[in-house]
Formats: sequence, C-alpha cells, structure tokens
Amino acid sequence: MRGGLTQAGPSPARGTIQAAITAMTVLAALALFASACGTGGTGARDEGPAHADSVVGATASPSAAPTGTPGRAEAVRIVKSDPAVSAEVKSELKPCAGDEYPVDVSYGHLTAGSGDDLIVNVLTCGDFVGVGSYVYREDGDGYANVFKAEEPPVYAEIDRGDLVVTKQVYEKGDPVSSPSGENVVTYRWVAGRFRKEYSWHNDYSSVVGDEPTPAPTTG
Repeated sequence: MRGGLTQAGPSPARGTIQAAITAMTVLAALALFASACGTGGTGARDEGPAHADSVVGATASPSAAPTGTPGRAEAVRIVKSDPAVSAEVKSELKPCAGDEYPVDVSYGHLTAGSGDDLIVNVLTCGDFVGVGSYVYREDGDGYANVFKAEEPPVYAEIDRGDLVVTKQVYEKGDPVSSPSGENVVTYRWVAGRFRKEYSWHNDYSSVVGDEPTPAPTTG
C-alpha cells in the first residue's frame, strides 16, 4: 500500500545506497542532456503524441468542465443564488456526505446559444428523488434560468438536442422505489423559449414476483 511499503531482508549499507543514488543521478542527467540535443535543445518529443497505452495505469486527473461552462461547485452556487428556485428545493441542496451535493450536472446545446447550456437536477440525499430540474443559458458573464420544473419526482436530460423531462407517477400506497408509471415531455427551444413538442405516459407493470416458467423437459 502507498505510504506503507517495507523492504524484505536486511537493509543495505548506507554507503551502498548513497552510491546507487549518485549513479542514478548521473545517468538521469546524461539522458536529459542527450534528449535535449536530439530535439534541438527544447526537450520536446519529435515523434508526435504518445500512444494511449503508454499512460495506462496512471492516475487520471479529475475531468475539467468544458471550456466556458461552470464546474459542479459553481453549478450549486448558481442554483442557490437563483431567485426562481423555490425555498423547498434550496433546503434540499445541502451536502449529503462531506462536500458532496445531491446534484446531477450536465452540459449540452439546447438553446442555440454561443456556449453550452447547463442542466442541473437537484436530488434528495436519502433516496435520490429529483425535486427540481433547471436549464441555465449562458448570458453575458453569467447564466440565466430558462427552464424549471419543481414537481417531484422529476428529472431533466438532453436527447438529440431536445430537453426531455420525466416525472414519475405514484398512486396511493406506492413506495418510493416503485412508482406506477411516468410522464415524459419533450421540449424544443423555439423563438427564445422552450416549447412543448410532445408527451406520453408509460404505465409500469404491476406484476411482481411471477414465478419463471420451467423449461420443458425431454424424454
């Protein structure tokens, strides 16, 4: 484990370790000098980009948000400071564990703007039910709220350039994990606003726990 490595067998003598370090330092200096000479003194590669397999196993850095779009923490700040967001949703927007907020953040082209639009779904910490869905459009140095849905459970996403909002339907007695169905609405950006294009309803199967049909036997 990192930070807990131990050496097997007796420790080498101090003089041997110092000699090995000195030799490695000399070799590294010679290699660096030769590399610089071979690339015109810049130290850059002349062979082009490294192959993907040359970095397998390296620790990946966290992916940065697309250029011109806010990161996850900034998306949380935008929602919290948005006067169009209800107090009930803002009360749910608090860290569930550590500094992890219950939000899903995505980016995409929905409003034909100059940059990516920001789609934020606010969830509950306990069962991750969507309590609010929002679309923010780049507006100067900030973002403007151009869509909101706050009738839980609700979830918004991008599908082939359209905004698709799904609202699960519960009948009396339905547990949170088992809604009776869902309403799905597709919106398209037209003349500066989202316009409802079409919608449909899906009923979930109420048959639970059916025994599988046994395979037929031969002979």
